[in-house]
Amino acid sequence: RKVAFTADKYPHIKRNPNFKEINDEDVSYLASILSQNALIVDNGTNSSDLTPFNVDWMGKYRGKSRVVVRPRSAEEVAKVLKYCGEKRIAVVPQGGNTGLVGGSVPVFDEIVISTNYLNKIRSFDPVAGILVSDAGCVLEVLDNHLAEHGYMMPLDLGAKGSCQVGGNVATNAGGLRFLRYGSLHGSVLGLEVVLPDGTILDNLLTLRKDNTGYDLKQLFIGSEGTLGIITGVSIATPKRPKAVNVAVFGLSSFEDVQKAFLKSKEDLTEILSAFEFWDFAALQLCQLYGTNRSEFPLGQYPFYVLMETSGSNKEHDDEKLAACLESLMDASIVQDGVIAQDISQMNNLWSFREDIPEATHKAGAVYKYDISLPVPVLYKMVEDMRKRLEDSGSFGKDKAITHVIGFGHLGDGNLHLNITAKEYDEDVTKLIEPYVYEWTGKYRGSISAEHGLGLMKANYLGYSKPKPMIELMRMLKKSIDPNGIMNPYKFLPN
Repeated sequence: RKVAFTADKYPHIKRNPNFKEINDEDVSYLASILSQNALIVDNGTNSSDLTPFNVDWMGKYRGKSRVVVRPRSAEEVAKVLKYCGEKRIAVVPQGGNTGLVGGSVPVFDEIVISTNYLNKIRSFDPVAGILVSDAGCVLEVLDNHLAEHGYMMPLDLGAKGSCQVGGNVATNAGGLRFLRYGSLHGSVLGLEVVLPDGTILDNLLTLRKDNTGYDLKQLFIGSEGTLGIITGVSIATPKRPKAVNVAVFGLSSFEDVQKAFLKSKEDLTEILSAFEFWDFAALQLCQLYGTNRSEFPLGQYPFYVLMETSGSNKEHDDEKLAACLESLMDASIVQDGVIAQDISQMNNLWSFREDIPEATHKAGAVYKYDISLPVPVLYKMVEDMRKRLEDSGSFGKDKAITHVIGFGHLGDGNLHLNITAKEYDEDVTKLIEPYVYEWTGKYRGSISAEHGLGLMKANYLGYSKPKPMIELMRMLKKSIDPNGIMNPYKFLPN
């Protein structure tokens, strides 16, 4: 479907008049300082070549950039940013462009700086388990490389086949195994970052302990390209488990989902690596639009849970998981369940969970909200939203809104609220926003759990952060990027 320009959809956002409009002289200079084929320029006949860089994968945001720069080194990135900083040319860093909040595409005519060609694995220490790579390396490629050494990446995402590690760090991606391996704030040991003035900040350490001054790398983890461009990442990776089990349960209520989580933590402790949940509405959507056409192994239940264990002794892990499942069944917390018997069945069970985002995309225009909440009220958000949309007369068969589903990572309180509609519509948006953010703020949740703020959530930051914190963030932005050229109109309230 044709995607409207973001500038037309958000008329309150005005192009900063201080930014220079790029011209042929600028293009010629950039070409002179870059490797061959590093530029894609819209000359009026090849605008379609820029479409993948101007439009997000959901078809929700569309920029007007005429120039895409694809550097091959941090030094080339530095040359580009130095020039753009001097000329006040706005830029948008872009990795795999798999984000959900419009953070990686332009709004107006900003230059896109793509990290696609920054794709080298620099080193791996098999003793310490520390990987150093370019920022443009695809997550799945890195994980496959580590598998050869018996290690794995500490994060796993549905978009792992196309997302890039630099973008993962820039958005502080969480993923499916946050419960076991934690945040990138803990896994990332060092970063190589190019600042807006072209300075290369070389902090690509491979040390697990460094207590010398401010931990500056933390500023760039989750900064969404507003302070600089990440060009290199040093990350601590865990050993790949020798024994993995996957089970899926059917449950009667969200209260039982919580009980199952508590019991699983008690019984499985150190080997519990994932605890995912989804509702029946999500399963129905997958059965209609998902890529997995195999029969779901359980009957109809209000909720489903996927539990994964990862350990080093299969016999020990099998025994613990079987005992946990038996205990859950005896207590009538779980109504039915299945344990995968081999790797093929494990992948099949995981695919039902990983199919959900893709199914929502195929179902129509999808409004995605990635929020974190106290676990006891996590699903109440979905119930209250459904009721609000039903009461408005907009949700149901032959209505503007077709599906409202809830799924996510229960282990870290991360809810993915997805609402599908026949098309992106201003009236639908007004029904959802700012209600979803007001509701989240009421329960002291976060309006963004792992996908960032981007353009979509920038003006709602106040629901999660008090004014003094937002002002301090502005001060940091101003001190590092005084001309505001880095990913403008995003992240902070306009």
